[in-house]
Amino acid sequence: MANNHEVNACSFRTSIGGQALMEGILMRGPERQAVVCRKADGSLVTKIDPIRLIKDRYPILGLPVIRGVANFLSTMVLGVQALSWSAEQLPEEEQGEPDKLDLWIQRHFSSETAGKIIVGMAVALGILLSVGLFAVLPTLLAGLLHRVLPLGRFRGLVEGVLRIVIFLCYLWACNHMEQVQRMWMYHGAEHKSIFCYEHGKELTVENARAESRLHPRCGTSFLFIVIFISIVVFSFIPTEGTLQRLGLHLLLLPVLVGVSYEVIKWAGRHDNALTRLISAPGKAMQRLTTAEPDDSMLEVGLEALKLVIPEEKGKDSW
Repeated sequence: MANNHEVNACSFRTSIGGQALMEGILMRGPERQAVVCRKADGSLVTKIDPIRLIKDRYPILGLPVIRGVANFLSTMVLGVQALSWSAEQLPEEEQGEPDKLDLWIQRHFSSETAGKIIVGMAVALGILLSVGLFAVLPTLLAGLLHRVLPLGRFRGLVEGVLRIVIFLCYLWACNHMEQVQRMWMYHGAEHKSIFCYEHGKELTVENARAESRLHPRCGTSFLFIVIFISIVVFSFIPTEGTLQRLGLHLLLLPVLVGVSYEVIKWAGRHDNALTRLISAPGKAMQRLTTAEPDDSMLEVGLEALKLVIPEEKGKDSW
């Protein structure tokens, strides 16, 4: 039976969003972001930073579609920084040894500059991995298949199916890693905490426990929307050459990201048959990227959420 909260209307929809970390959760509100992690001794450690919106410095980055790309990159940078900080809170025996490149950077630059370089490299590698797995690889595989079996107008559809298959295989591989499994549980705690807030309930572990772990504004849903829109767009592009199609994929990728952001933003603001249909595939995929959290994880999620709720009522409305 479906959880009642999956179909019940929310009291309101908040712009607060989060990310699962190593034994912790990042919550980002309109004014500040908070990272809350649980130490090995059971205590909670917190890091709070003010939000500095890049669109305040460069208004053009706040325009529709463009803001999606800017927010995506900003979220990646902040997410990597938070993930790195959460890893530092783990016991030393679980942190692992830094690689030789990181050690070289730390020896040759100040701690602040070294941190920025390492984060920048992590973001760049994350983008390259994502583009390589979900844009380059499917296009190349479809090109090889096209040589054996001409795909014609179905080439874009085949590329999209390959993207979904590769994405699911990637998630399946992640699900076999113990640390990732715990992150999925914290991911579920993040969603339950936000739903508890959106339903206007008191922010307690007992109330959050009853909420759904599947949220329509999740990053997993965003990735599925990017894949779906790419299927639609490239199904109508007649380009046959693999390298030409690959070039178009890379050229249009920022546009697809920006449009997908607007779609999920709109779907997150409304509750009707169309938005539920749009959200359904992404929520189904969240069954792979979230897991039921224990009460200690819900406590972390709720604490992080409380720290970013603005004092002015309604300022965080989506």
